[in-house]
Amino acid sequence: MKQGISSIFKTMGLFLLALSIPGLLILNAVQSKKFKEQEDSVLELEEKQSEFVEQNKKLITEIGVLSSSDRIEKVAENELGMRKAESNEIVRVEMRNKK
Repeated sequence: MKQGISSIFKTMGLFLLALSIPGLLILNAVQSKKFKEQEDSVLELEEKQSEFVEQNKKLITEIGVLSSSDRIEKVAENELGMRKAESNEIVRVEMRNKK
């Protein structure tokens, strides 16, 4: 009787082992697919990040050009009709601290 039960457990163990191998292979394939999808997503995001960095560099360069004092002076004179103030036109106001 003990030999019969032992034989049944051995057979069941081998049966479960035989079933687990294809199951593990399927699980491995699913994990590989998910990993590949994540890898593709990361590559796409890195590409977008690179594009944003390049765009940011261009914008920083534009800011530098647009905020130069020579350009601001030309816009003020030519487009806004402004001019540099003469020294007699400058009024200095001194503020005293009130505490």
